[in-house]
Amino acid sequence: MVRRMTGGKYKSGRANPWIVIGLTLLLVAAMAICSLFGAVDFEWEEIKDSPIFWQLRVPRVVMSVLVGAVLSVCGAAYQSIFRNPLTDPYVLGVSSGASLGAAVALLLGWGAIQWGVSSMALVTALLTVLLIYKIASIGNRMHTTTLLLTGVCFTLLISAVISFLMVMNHEKMDDIIFWTMGSFDPSRISWEDVEVMLPVSVVGIGVVLWYSRDLNLLLAGSEAAKSMGVEVEKVKRALLLFTTLMVAFAVSSCGVIGFVGLIVPHAVRLVVGSDNRKVVPYSMLCGSIFVLVCDTLARTVLRPGELPVGSLTSIIGAPMFIYLLYKSKKNY
Repeated sequence: MVRRMTGGKYKSGRANPWIVIGLTLLLVAAMAICSLFGAVDFEWEEIKDSPIFWQLRVPRVVMSVLVGAVLSVCGAAYQSIFRNPLTDPYVLGVSSGASLGAAVALLLGWGAIQWGVSSMALVTALLTVLLIYKIASIGNRMHTTTLLLTGVCFTLLISAVISFLMVMNHEKMDDIIFWTMGSFDPSRISWEDVEVMLPVSVVGIGVVLWYSRDLNLLLAGSEAAKSMGVEVEKVKRALLLFTTLMVAFAVSSCGVIGFVGLIVPHAVRLVVGSDNRKVVPYSMLCGSIFVLVCDTLARTVLRPGELPVGSLTSIIGAPMFIYLLYKSKKNY
């Protein structure tokens, strides 16, 4: 499995600080440039006194960076926990649970209430994952294969329920579809949302970084990891708890943004190997840049209208992932 996850080679070692610094500078530059483009373009001299820039555009840019980092880091963690490079952050039903909550909130008319849709999406996402954990747990142990299959089954079931709700409520169908495709719509994203997402992201990513060495050992299997001193169940529970919280908060804020947590860590692994001490920080920064650029394109391609950012990440991510699979198919 280590061979499968690395494209044939296991390149060990910590993250190169110069690469981290370079990616960080690239991210900062991208944030500065991308914040100038949208339905309304800004010149540098106009920025200082523009409430649109500071109250709408900047929170959106910051949120896209946080969500990109969260989805990519969670994808890297899930791929190691489940020992499967095709696993993404939504595999445990977080996105479907959040989508169901959002659909119900929109049908109830909570879209006009601040955090009405987001709060319902967050609650249903967490409840869905909690139920999946309960079903998949055997005593005090979680069997990852059972957890994965249960998540897939719940995702299909909830998707069917959402489809039924949309058919029965045609007038709300467009709102539900737009939400489920993901968007950093400034009517939903504010500094208050960033203030909630920021500590969740920092703590959650910190936990994944802390356990990055244990994630490496989990690639060899639970029994092998135990023999090397890893408290397997404790590590899995901690990682699944914090990654679930991060993904739930991300999805409840901006909807479902696909392929980020799948393509970014997978691409990073093919370049630098599977050592999570490299994969996690590199994925965090690359994922932030990827989502930021996609969101900038989403708000400029059809301006003054905009595309759901999730549609762009899928359009870009799916062909890229197919190409990566084709290039590395001899290792699978």
